[in-house]
Amino acid sequence: MLRTLAWALRRLAGGIPLVIGVTLVSFLLMVYFGPDQTFELLGKNPTQQQIDELRAELGYDQPFLTRYASFLREVATLDFGFSNSTGERVTALLARTIPVSLALILPGFVLGHLIALALAMLAARRRGQPLDRVVMGLAVTGMSISFLIVVIGFQVIFSSSGGLDLFPVRGWNVQSLADYLWYVTVPTLCLVFVAVGYDTRFYRAVFAEELSRDHVRTARAWGLPEHVVLVKHVLRNSLVPVTTRIMFSIPQVAIGGSLIIESYFGIPGVGKVTYDAIVTGDQPVLKAVVTLTAILFVVVVTLTDLLYRVVDPRVVRE
Repeated sequence: MLRTLAWALRRLAGGIPLVIGVTLVSFLLMVYFGPDQTFELLGKNPTQQQIDELRAELGYDQPFLTRYASFLREVATLDFGFSNSTGERVTALLARTIPVSLALILPGFVLGHLIALALAMLAARRRGQPLDRVVMGLAVTGMSISFLIVVIGFQVIFSSSGGLDLFPVRGWNVQSLADYLWYVTVPTLCLVFVAVGYDTRFYRAVFAEELSRDHVRTARAWGLPEHVVLVKHVLRNSLVPVTTRIMFSIPQVAIGGSLIIESYFGIPGVGKVTYDAIVTGDQPVLKAVVTLTAILFVVVVTLTDLLYRVVDPRVVRE
């Protein structure tokens, strides 16, 4: 246990250069290509004195290295100051919005992978047969449609007065489990629809390859029940690529999925906050989100390596 913990800490420490590299690139883009909030905050026809005072307050007048060193101190302490747009402390802003995003994304993430695993197993067992072609055709359809189009389409179908009008178009006012299910249903359907397409094709390829191996044919020759063959000899031996797929989709869904869904459904999560920060050029919020995304990626990589050792004892520790 102690050796595993020490190994995990070494891997996390090894991810520090990655975090620094990501923060450096993102900071360069924000400084040289990001929007300047000076005139947005001052409004029309500000005086030169007002401009100079605000730029000094925002730190725009400082040298690049000084600003980057200050940014690294913020990363080390996870204290990113206050939002330029709202005046709220960034850590409090994220503490308020991250739970909303997790509650929004988690059902679609879990259901999407479970449905994809089941469909992929069915398709792999019937490889080349009509069921396989139907499942793969649906998967390709899901992959071919833009996530943005799916969100808009499902919003029109299930939430608008011109559609079924069953669920709210926008907002997030959750006071009970019933409220939560009412608000999360359509975003969950959007996530599942898109995720199932990509994930089913990937899992189907993994399962089809595993089904063709000698140990599966041997297990069937010994008369083992089909469900035992599929679970013990196919799924279990496919857990390394399956784990990789699931774990590495976490940052993508957490950032990209929540940003699009929360923006269109008006849900006050970290994705909506990020979108607003991009539009307004709120650099403290953007720096915090970029940094936490880099940290999340490092944590996901470390957890993935740990899970490899759980699902497949043949993986040798470093």
